[in-house]
Amino acid sequence: MNIEKKGNLSFEISGNIKSLDDLSKIKSAIEADRPKSGDSLKIVLKDSISMPSAVIGYFLKLVKKEGINIRMSINDKRLEQLLSELNLKSVFNF
Repeated sequence: MNIEKKGNLSFEISGNIKSLDDLSKIKSAIEADRPKSGDSLKIVLKDSISMPSAVIGYFLKLVKKEGINIRMSINDKRLEQLLSELNLKSVFNF
């Protein structure tokens, strides 16, 4: 997995998100931008077919606890369907 900063509070993730190391990379990249309540964070998932529960939990924490709006673009229909089945479509705005 690789995460690339695409602008202010905008990130593109390529490769499959699958480990706690990937979570650490995502957290480090996002926290380096220091988003605060009311900010919008854009996450583009280019080709990941999965998302570990720890990553979902981290994104949920950003939305629910820290008040950060996430706009997610998901290019893999299987991951999109999984997150939809978890009722996260409106939470992650995809």
